[in-house]
Amino acid sequence: MMLALGMFVFMRQTLPHQTMQRDAEYRWPSNSRVGKRDSFQYLGPGEEKITLAGTLYPELTGGKLTMTAIRLMADEGRAWPLLDGTGTIYGMYVINNISETGSLFFADGTARKIDFTLTLTRVDESLAALYGDIGEQAKSLIGKAGNMASSVAGMVGIS
Repeated sequence: MMLALGMFVFMRQTLPHQTMQRDAEYRWPSNSRVGKRDSFQYLGPGEEKITLAGTLYPELTGGKLTMTAIRLMADEGRAWPLLDGTGTIYGMYVINNISETGSLFFADGTARKIDFTLTLTRVDESLAALYGDIGEQAKSLIGKAGNMASSVAGMVGIS
C-alpha cells in the first residue's frame, strides 16, 4: 500500500502515483506603517494541498475502473482520511481536481496509457476532529453494508 484515501487504496494494481507533492501555506498578513517596514502577524496555517501524479498502463495497473472509483468518491463531496503505507495520518482531505489524459490508443479507442493528476485539499482542523469524522463514516458504512446484505438476502429469498 502506498496511500489510502478513505477506503480507496493506492497501490500498483489500482492507482500508483509516481510523484506526491505536498504544499502547505501559512498566513502572515502585513500592516503598512509610516516610516517603518510593514509589520506582520501570524494568523495560523492556511491551505494544505497534496498533488498526486502518475501514469497508468491499464494492462498492468488500474485503468478506467480505478479512475471511475476516484471520480465517484469526489462526486460524494465528502472528506476522506489520508494515510500512507507507514501509518502516517495526513488528515481529512477532499478531492478538488482529477485530470486524466489518455494516449497510445488501441483500435477500439481504449487508451493504453493514462496520465493522471489528483489534487487533494486538507479540510480538518485537528487530528481530534479527524477521529470524529472517521467514526461517523465507519457507522455510516456499517449501516449501508447491513442494508445491502438485507436487500440481497431478500432478493435471493433468504430470511
